[in-house]
Amino acid sequence: MMDIKIVPMMQDDVPQVAALEAACFSDPWSAQILSNELQNELSLWLVAKDGDTVLGYVGSQSVLDEADMMNLAVRGPGVSSIARLLVLSLCRQLHEKGVMSLTLEVRDSNEPAIRLYSSLGFLQVGRRPNYYFHPKEDARILRKDALA
Repeated sequence: MMDIKIVPMMQDDVPQVAALEAACFSDPWSAQILSNELQNELSLWLVAKDGDTVLGYVGSQSVLDEADMMNLAVRGPGVSSIARLLVLSLCRQLHEKGVMSLTLEVRDSNEPAIRLYSSLGFLQVGRRPNYYFHPKEDARILRKDALA
């Protein structure tokens, strides 16, 4: 049985997060970029861990009372429930910091993610044509207000 904990990402987590990033995205962020995010006071990155194993992560950057979700990736069994835990934890922690809204982009074809975000109260507020490369695809812009 897994004992999943959602905790702030630490430097020791970066290699596993970078490996998961590379496995999940066609244009992955490098370990160096992820490491730099830990030094950015505008950033909040969380990891889902079972012991020392990173099962997923989510990252955001905030300016004043608005935040953008940068990346979310999960692997292994229970992907949707771990992703839900990560997003809920991110919303809660951002709310505690005074953030009032969270915006994200998601691939038009990523139906599992769109269903998850919709179930958590995110609404589509726009589109970004050709936002993604490899393959080229539009992004839906989703937003959630009142993060509490």
